[in-house]
Amino acid sequence: MTLIKEDKKKIIEKFKTHENDTGSSKVQIAILTKKINRLNEHLKENKKDHHSRRGLVVMVGKRKRLLGYLKNSDIAKYKKLIEELGLRK
Repeated sequence: MTLIKEDKKKIIEKFKTHENDTGSSKVQIAILTKKINRLNEHLKENKKDHHSRRGLVVMVGKRKRLLGYLKNSDIAKYKKLIEELGLRK
């Protein structure tokens, strides 16, 4: 269920804003989205895994807060990121 190092590196390379960027809001949102999608697939097969379900809810809440921050600080980056990740259709 966790991300593999190679997957995380690919996400960071795609969404980074400068050379040493690993923690900007865009990168964090992209990583959380990947984790949420993986956890969603896990929960489709394991319907009674309530501990992982709670972790999913926590991650969704964190992503929502980060998206709100990005929307308030830079609406153009927010719209581009939403489009790239396929969120809020």
